[in-house]
Amino acid sequence: MHALTQSWRSGALALALLVVPLAGCGSLLPGASTNGNNSLTVAQLPDVGDVTADQALSQARDHFRNSDYGYSAALYQRYVSLSPKDPQGYVGLAASYDRLGRFDLSDRAYQTLLQVGGGTAQYYNNVGYSYLLRGNLTAALTNFRSAHKLDPNSVVIENNLQILSNAYAAKA
Repeated sequence: MHALTQSWRSGALALALLVVPLAGCGSLLPGASTNGNNSLTVAQLPDVGDVTADQALSQARDHFRNSDYGYSAALYQRYVSLSPKDPQGYVGLAASYDRLGRFDLSDRAYQTLLQVGGGTAQYYNNVGYSYLLRGNLTAALTNFRSAHKLDPNSVVIENNLQILSNAYAAKA
């Protein structure tokens, strides 16, 4: 079981590195943590109306890296409202919703991502990871295989396939 947990953490870190490229430091709400008392909701941020697209994206990435998924979701929402044709906003928004366990919202973000960015390896990998988080191993495998076909050399996709293999083994 320890190997599964360790492998899952490695894969989660790899996914985070794929989903959220490093960005500069800076925070809309210094010292804020995972969205107050309810980590399963999107944060309501005061005065995001004057936050530019670049600021929203940078701050969203920072909050995601710090496991502040409620704040990252709110800032990614701001970013996609300002830059609705940029796939990276929907990648982060969907991943934030996944981490909040709001799969209803992540599904909508992934649908928009598919329309805006197409069926890329990153898209299929992230959708696969979303299904893995939900416990739908069959759908996860289908998406990871699609991702692997598009990018057979991706270490992140390989790690996620290994996590999935470990999950199947643990279930048996």
